[in-house]
Amino acid sequence: MDRSASLPSSSSSPSAGPAQPAESSALSRAERFVWLTARVLEQRRFAYHFLGGGAEAVETALAAYLGADGGYGHALEPDLRGPVSQPLHAVHALRVLDGIGRCGGQRVERLCRYLTAVSTPDGALPAHHPSPRGYPAAPWVPSADGPRSDLLTTGPVVGLLHRNEVWHAWLFRATDFCWAAVAALAEGGAVTRPYEVGAAVAFLDGAPDRARAEAAAERLGRRVREERLVVPGPAPERVEDRPQPPEHGPGVPLQVHDIARTPGSLARRWFTDAEVERSLDSLVAAQQEDGGWPPHRRSWTPGATLEWRSVATIEALLTLRAYGRRI
Repeated sequence: MDRSASLPSSSSSPSAGPAQPAESSALSRAERFVWLTARVLEQRRFAYHFLGGGAEAVETALAAYLGADGGYGHALEPDLRGPVSQPLHAVHALRVLDGIGRCGGQRVERLCRYLTAVSTPDGALPAHHPSPRGYPAAPWVPSADGPRSDLLTTGPVVGLLHRNEVWHAWLFRATDFCWAAVAALAEGGAVTRPYEVGAAVAFLDGAPDRARAEAAAERLGRRVREERLVVPGPAPERVEDRPQPPEHGPGVPLQVHDIARTPGSLARRWFTDAEVERSLDSLVAAQQEDGGWPPHRRSWTPGATLEWRSVATIEALLTLRAYGRRI
């Protein structure tokens, strides 16, 4: 991308005083938002993806969330507060590492040992592992003494590890769990959380058996289309218009760009070109006046909401760029 066509001059630095003019690019307005509000990790990620920053700086920022057990904590995933390592933090960490091409090495080896230690009896990951002390968490994060295996965490972790050609003993049973869970989802299993579809796609996009993944994605896509599990049209209705129990975390129904994050995703095949373009148009329009994007989360504490906004802003920009949209 030609940065000179997307970013203003040095006036976009964090010390700049006046607000960006209305005609400034989406990227320049997002940059100002990130420098004003984001955690160091998101600032480093933004610099890497859009300003030519280095991967090592991102790794250094991510290391602040690393625990002695090889997992990640300290609210890396903003809906889980406190220092304790959790599987949802591992999902977030692997996405960061995958984005900078550093999803491997001893750090990931240690993370796999952590995943082995917290897995359920069938070898998969729970959404939330009971910690020795209770720390604040969003009301939709499940917490139980005997947590069940969950595609929400296991799918993205397994998919990202396979995509980066990481091989570890933990992956064998966890991969089998994902195949079974995706098949059940495609065949009409209950979808209690919309993000289960995204977790299934994350697994299928990285699964090494590509023929099997394509067949599974085709079956899942038929269900998604038939039951409208993803909104293929313009901006969806707000959550306030759709009463949901408090354990349902997303703030709005999922759109095409939430599931098919890149043109190469298997989920991209589920939607027409027109549907994809309408979804991307709605993503562009969702940028707020301060330059940031809203998160797909209900607000439960101001700090978590602000942290999620920076994450959502980076993900929105990456999705738009992947589809060739000018930012």
